[in-house]
Amino acid sequence: MPGTNLTREEAQERARLLTVDAYEVDLDLSGAQEGGTYRSVTTVRFDSAEAGAETFIDLVAPAVHDIVLNGKDLDIAAVFRDSRITLKHLRAGANELKVVADCSYTNTGEGLHRFVDPVDEQAYLYTQFEVPDARRVFASFEQPDLKATFRFTVKAPSGWTVISNSPTPEPKDDVWSFEPTPRISTYITALIAGPYHSVHSSYEKDGQSVPLGIYCRPSLAEYLDADEIFAVTRQGFDWFQEKFDYAYPFAKYDQLFVPEFNAGAMENAGVVTIRDQYVFRSKVTDAAYETRAETILHELAHMWFGDLVTMEWWNDLWLNESFATYTSIACQADAEGSKWPHSWTTFANSMKTWAYRQDQLPSTHPIMADIQDLDDVLVNFDGITYAKGASVLKQLVAYVGKDAFFQGVQAYFKAHAFGNTRLSDLLGALEETSGRDLRTWSKAWLETAGINILRPEIETDADGHVTSFTVLQEAPALPAGAKGEPTLRPHRIAIGCYDLDAAGKLVRTDRIELDVDGERTTVPFPSGTARPAVVLLNDDDLSYAKVRLDEESLRVVTEHLGDFAESLPRALSWASAWDMTRDGELATRDYLALVLSGIGKESDIGVVQSLHRQVKMALDLYAAPEWREAGLNQWTEATLAHLRAAEPAGDHQLAWARAFAATARSPLHLDVLQSLLDGTQEIEGLVVDTELRWAFVQRLAATGLLDEEEIAAEYERDRTAAGERHAASARAAQPSEEAKAEAWASVVESDKLPNSLQESVITGFVQTDQRELLAPYTERFFTAVKDVWDSRSHEMAQQIAVGLYPSLQVSQETLDATDAWLESVQPSAALRRLMSESRSGVERALKAQAADAAAATA
Repeated sequence: MPGTNLTREEAQERARLLTVDAYEVDLDLSGAQEGGTYRSVTTVRFDSAEAGAETFIDLVAPAVHDIVLNGKDLDIAAVFRDSRITLKHLRAGANELKVVADCSYTNTGEGLHRFVDPVDEQAYLYTQFEVPDARRVFASFEQPDLKATFRFTVKAPSGWTVISNSPTPEPKDDVWSFEPTPRISTYITALIAGPYHSVHSSYEKDGQSVPLGIYCRPSLAEYLDADEIFAVTRQGFDWFQEKFDYAYPFAKYDQLFVPEFNAGAMENAGVVTIRDQYVFRSKVTDAAYETRAETILHELAHMWFGDLVTMEWWNDLWLNESFATYTSIACQADAEGSKWPHSWTTFANSMKTWAYRQDQLPSTHPIMADIQDLDDVLVNFDGITYAKGASVLKQLVAYVGKDAFFQGVQAYFKAHAFGNTRLSDLLGALEETSGRDLRTWSKAWLETAGINILRPEIETDADGHVTSFTVLQEAPALPAGAKGEPTLRPHRIAIGCYDLDAAGKLVRTDRIELDVDGERTTVPFPSGTARPAVVLLNDDDLSYAKVRLDEESLRVVTEHLGDFAESLPRALSWASAWDMTRDGELATRDYLALVLSGIGKESDIGVVQSLHRQVKMALDLYAAPEWREAGLNQWTEATLAHLRAAEPAGDHQLAWARAFAATARSPLHLDVLQSLLDGTQEIEGLVVDTELRWAFVQRLAATGLLDEEEIAAEYERDRTAAGERHAASARAAQPSEEAKAEAWASVVESDKLPNSLQESVITGFVQTDQRELLAPYTERFFTAVKDVWDSRSHEMAQQIAVGLYPSLQVSQETLDATDAWLESVQPSAALRRLMSESRSGVERALKAQAADAAAATA
């Protein structure tokens, strides 16, 4: 990581010593069209608690010209080293520091990112500062609890627009002078500059008026559905302001769709940046719109939880992200007029499966992680921080009651506005409003790692009446290398009882809600009641646990999974089946049979698309190698049949077209793909638009049916940034030694590619049908990865370390090679974690393959 790695102890000491008042940041971006460096002038005013004290301020810059502390010029060579400027002999009380430096534009999505659009050849800039990258643009005390006001002044090229946290002023001589912000943290400040296209509106309610803006590059303007984005945003304003009982805390709200963004979006105060792939150039399914809406609402929730009230240190990053995730889903589910009242189904099917996977890795950690330094937090944006945390918050809401939960949140915002907090501040507020003691709950759920398994134990008499019903709770051993001990936890769950109705639908006939604690919990089931066809633990998905079905329920679900009348119990059953497959409890061939028997009845398009991804992953990684190709052919035939049978022009037709493109393999399949691409064959209602064309092109390139000249011709049809990424991926996907060598060299042996192109090349390089071709790169990966990690920025290095790990080489040899590398290289904790996680994936695949092979002989 460029720059010194700030530790928690250093941050605590600096926060004890300093109170930061205000920054004035003056940037000269007038040469941004040409790139290179830009002048950064920072003036910061702060108080010191002690006379004569010493501290430091953070800055990553290739050149520093002046450092002036309290009117005295400091010796730059003596005080500036790596990313720190040492500040000695501070005054007690007020101090003033001025730093003049040259800072660098980046192409990694960190700091001030510069992108040139191939359509208009104009440069577009935006900042991304979380976690420690404001210091790449201006000198700053880079930690969340040293809040201050920020006044930005920016000189930009003529014709550009500059957007920041404060309302956009009228420029004078191409200089944009912004009013100071409220007190906020460094990591949520932002600047976006360029000839961006914009659409403006406002949020109006009960005398409140908040200016709203949406921005994108002009080359995407024709695809920008601003009215839809504004509608979701207004829905969020209504819901959050009611639930939080606190008016939106900033002067305006802009959303900017920016290029080459590493994450989904970023909650900069009043000026959210969002990846511009969310401006859809081609037809997408409703699931994509739902995901975009959740992202919009997630970032809007952060304006209160994260920006108005901010964590003291990164230990509570989970609470920041989990709260935004929980409330964004709850808003989609509950807000009046929402298009996605089924959003908890999506959550159960996607976010929860991410959490369950993360929680079974050797890097599993308590939700409230022990963050020692910046390296720790940079790899902690994971399924536990987001999805497990949100799942546990959902259970907390069930535990204390929804009204009490939001009353506590309201008190929390009022008490800590524009300040910093710890978890105990929120829990204290919730204890006040709910009357519950949350210390035991917090210790069990937030301070321990690992997952629980819940199983029903049901006994019946000769007439099929239930005589006893018990919920068994297990705490499996944590993965090798994980810290902590297995823990049984208190769960608030619902139990659903389902029977087949006259129409053949599985409908809920009874619901029991109770607390489950310890190894055995007796369920108060009425004596003499007939046993339901299906007993579903954790119905309504209130808690966070792996759930298993009893033998009779599993038999009925296997025959009727697609017949649940409601989407959520279907999603929970699908998720349980997928988890069993990953755990080697359900053979891949049996999982495929289950999906093929039920997916045609699945109405939720998000679930359908998840099943597509999961089946492909199971076949590629978890199927016995000797059966894999047969299974893939069976799946491919099914995707083509469903594509042809799907309702013309509907979401399911598009989803099946993409699933078919991802797996087409036989000459017949590939001929269909080629014919759809060149238009010699058509399927009623299927429009082979720009993005679908690229999906077909990439599969045909990966199977050797399109060469460089044909890929180049496709790029000529779509000479855009997206087209450039797709073409790079298609070239890297070609099944030749030359294509692989060129792709490898461009990523590993050179650092010239920007973040988005590097990611595309890696995606194309790793093709599941090319194991033998990729096998020689296993040794090359282990030889190169440490140097890559030490020499690249965090985002770029992580792409390579995770993306190029030999995950397809599922063998004991890969495990041994990883172990030998870990032993000999002794990597940093962050890199060790990523490599251990990848190793765990190979180990899991080996176990699942053995289970699948055993099923063939059973």
